[in-house]
Amino acid sequence: MTDPRLADLLASVPDLRLKTDAGDLEHYGRDWTRRWNPAPLAIALPGTVEEVQGIVRWANRHKVAIVPSGGRTGLSGGAVAANGELVLSLERMNKVLDFNRVDRTLTVQAGMPLEAVHNAATEHGLVYPVDFAARGSCSIGGNIATNAGGIRVIRYGNTREWIAGLTVVTGSGEVLQLNRALVKNSSGYDFRQLMIGSEGTLGIVVEAILRLTDPPPPTNVMLLALPSFEVLMEVFNEFRGRLRLEAFEFFTDRALRHVLAHGAQKPLEDEYPFYVVTEFASNDEATEAAAMAAFEHCMEQGWVADGVISQSEAQAQQIWRLREGITEAVARYKPYKNDVSVRISAMPAFLQETQALLGEAYPHFEVVWFGHIGDGNLHINVLKPDDSSDADFVTQCEHVTRLLAQALVKHGGSISAEHGIGLVKKPYLASTRSEAEIALMRGVKQVFDPNGILNPGKLFDA
Repeated sequence: MTDPRLADLLASVPDLRLKTDAGDLEHYGRDWTRRWNPAPLAIALPGTVEEVQGIVRWANRHKVAIVPSGGRTGLSGGAVAANGELVLSLERMNKVLDFNRVDRTLTVQAGMPLEAVHNAATEHGLVYPVDFAARGSCSIGGNIATNAGGIRVIRYGNTREWIAGLTVVTGSGEVLQLNRALVKNSSGYDFRQLMIGSEGTLGIVVEAILRLTDPPPPTNVMLLALPSFEVLMEVFNEFRGRLRLEAFEFFTDRALRHVLAHGAQKPLEDEYPFYVVTEFASNDEATEAAAMAAFEHCMEQGWVADGVISQSEAQAQQIWRLREGITEAVARYKPYKNDVSVRISAMPAFLQETQALLGEAYPHFEVVWFGHIGDGNLHINVLKPDDSSDADFVTQCEHVTRLLAQALVKHGGSISAEHGIGLVKKPYLASTRSEAEIALMRGVKQVFDPNGILNPGKLFDA
């Protein structure tokens, strides 16, 4: 270790674990985007809030940028360290600190994986309901940093709804205790909500008080095959009108083919262009009858061509794998990802316009669509051809993203539904936020991070 700044860091925070090996720098310096070459100064792994404070104070003295790091499962470049930043990994801060049965809260350190949070809640007969496919590797701090949504937003909302309190270290090294699990608190600005979705640019979340709830009633899962794109919202409205939906997820035949090639079981004998996985509360015969009535009505209207309802937990998991396995199945193609949202009522017009736009713009590329239709969130994955260079591929995709951003302005949507802005979507932030809003966001960052050391260059440029 030859850098005198790192020697000073270890002198300032004596028990700090620090990694500088080339393999560690590469591993911790990137996220799932894989578009930037990682080049961090070092990897700091604090074990306490006080150590995080010490790192931040050191960074201010030496004018070293910090990239907060959780599970690094993000898809917008928010956890990338490509310019000599210090990566501050919270993976050692991964414990349950407290469970309060009366308040029904679970206090955890920010580096705790989401799946571990689920397991801890289950031990007390309750659930933390935010969920998505990366549950085993993403961290609760990263979920908070992007206000992650996932597959059950239609029923439970985003991460934001389940955060009762936060402990945050600001860019100047101050520790803030935000909201303290109060149900009602009208004493000024709610900085807790400001930190949620801020992508580590305002403060480093070190602890979180999570709201828990009762386990959901028994559910059932149904796979629906749709003959066309246009009927998607009709099917959604029919099922939502008859059932208490837990999830309503959409994907295309191309997505299905990749998941089947990755080891999933073929669900239906014939092939169809579009599919829906829906999960709904099903705790009595009346609910089962309502589900079948919705299915039969959609069949009669020509909105659904085929389908299957799970008869066991194992079959339900097989059906869910068809949706949750998409990201892993297409990862080897280095997909260019768009993660957009519009109001549910605007979804039909936006889908029609976007489908035409992408069909014209990407005639030679394979485009894999899937999304959380029940909450207006669409994921668009453009797969890189083997004969295309990374740079040429990204250039072509960014041209279309500009067109997509224009369509989002027209429909009042967002360029980032749940993955954050990071580096990838920074050029398109103005399609979602006005100049006045962005100016205020810069002002807020200046207050919480006066020297601009926290995740600089992410979300917007200084």
